[in-house]
Amino acid sequence: MSRIGKNPIPLPEKVEVTVANDVLTVKGPLGTLKQAISSDVTVKVEDGKIVFAAANDSQQANAMSGTLRALTANMVHGVKQGFEKKLTLVGVGYKAQVQGTKINLNLGFSHPIVHPLPEGVKAVAPTQTEIVISGADRQKVGQVAAEIRAYKSPEPYKGKGVRYADEKVSLKETKKK
Repeated sequence: MSRIGKNPIPLPEKVEVTVANDVLTVKGPLGTLKQAISSDVTVKVEDGKIVFAAANDSQQANAMSGTLRALTANMVHGVKQGFEKKLTLVGVGYKAQVQGTKINLNLGFSHPIVHPLPEGVKAVAPTQTEIVISGADRQKVGQVAAEIRAYKSPEPYKGKGVRYADEKVSLKETKKK
């Protein structure tokens, strides 16, 4: 039996959860998120908690109860507080500007890169070399951060590129004659 799936999720104030037609909907101050529910999992909302249970004794049902519980916990946290990822640009002349729903990046290429933001994701550039991506959906925030990092991932010799704020890049020693 999944140990994670057994833990109920406490519902904070101003967060509503509804289960209808195999869809779990979480509403909060930062938005609304939806998740499809597998037929292997039963979901109940009772006494300010969300309880998950495997519908049968199969290994698949057990795994899905833990997975759905983790996804729902992220949804509850997202609509209440939100998620954010910080990126830093390391390199001479590397710049970022946020204009509405687009991020303009100058990463040493001969052309600027314009990255559109999906709905529900916001970006802020406190300085020219920092980007803060935030939103209620953890998966979307992480995906956008990964896509921006993929334009110019940190190289191993000088460490130039786009990296997460908490990422450590181990630098290689150059060849010696």
